[in-house]
Amino acid sequence: MANPLAEFLGRNDRVLIRVPPLALVVGASLFVACCARLSVPLPFTPVPLSLANFGVLMVGLVLGARRGFAALVLYLVEGAMGLPVFSPTGPGGLAQLVGPTGGFLLAYPLAAAVAGLIAKSEKPTLSRTMAAAAVAELVLFSGGIGWLAILSHSLSQAVRLGLYWFVFAEVIKILAAAVLARGWQGAGRIAE
Repeated sequence: MANPLAEFLGRNDRVLIRVPPLALVVGASLFVACCARLSVPLPFTPVPLSLANFGVLMVGLVLGARRGFAALVLYLVEGAMGLPVFSPTGPGGLAQLVGPTGGFLLAYPLAAAVAGLIAKSEKPTLSRTMAAAAVAELVLFSGGIGWLAILSHSLSQAVRLGLYWFVFAEVIKILAAAVLARGWQGAGRIAE
């Protein structure tokens, strides 16, 4: 079965390989910023429901470990400088990095690197890409729940605030990121 994205781009036209690495990293950080802006505050937790995790997964899976890590470090620097890249439900800037969502945010570069590292393969499969996204989500939620546990002085409270409400949405994000990233991988993986 032909890959529709590869057909759209043209068999000999590997667009992503021709984009300068710096432009990929900057563009990826802006992609995550756009995803983060799509968030919904939940009344029973200080952590909003956001598409930022989906963006992190996509960046790691498509750009690979090194560029994914660099893009998310840039994203955090942009946010720490006060640029409006974080979810609008938080205070923004450095305050957001030490607030309830700080653990999730600080885990972004590592999660992208893990996703890119696991997904890297000569012939990536959907199951491998899905596994990479799932492990990256574990990294994200370990960082987020760990930080919430420090702030709340209770692991059970941290799990209640930072995990239970998000499981269903995160499974959908993992599946969507794996399928979409697999399409990009089939169209022309970006050489690291």
